Amino acid sequence: MAPPSCSEPVKVSAAQVGGLDLSPLDPLAGLAPAELLSAASGLEISFDWARPAEDPRELSEIPELRLWSLRADALHPWLPLVLERSGGQLTRHVAMLLPHGFSRTEGIRFAPESLELWITHRLFLLDHWAAAAGIECRANLGQMAAVLGYELDPGFWSGMA
Repeated sequence: MAPPSCSEPVKVSAAQVGGLDLSPLDPLAGLAPAELLSAASGLEISFDWARPAEDPRELSEIPELRLWSLRADALHPWLPLVLERSGGQLTRHVAMLLPHGFSRTEGIRFAPESLELWITHRLFLLDHWAAAAGIECRANLGQMAAVLGYELDPGFWSGMA
């Protein structure tokens, strides 16, 4: 099965959500890191989750979707690095993982301490993952952090091999 293109969202059915089935990500999971970063840049995930019109919740407030996303993030820690950023896919994914609030005027507001811990952990993890594959992606990681409203200190990477 070929990896999904950036123009085609990965579709996750309600049955897959209910069964914590990550098979929609299988085409990406089998790629080498360099292939993954080039093939999946701008990845979108679409949940086929029916809900009543009067349900005011954001997708990140639906426990079943959060659980699926937590499992996807645990087994595919590179996911935030390849998710589309400008349209909100990365932000929505992180909202599935972290405590947050939602404001109609300001959008998603993450708990600052949670975001700082998660971002720092993810930066270390993904930098190590990329380096082990011979890839330099610190600029990409910095952009990922910036999209989430986290500014990296200029010396963040200094001293790390």
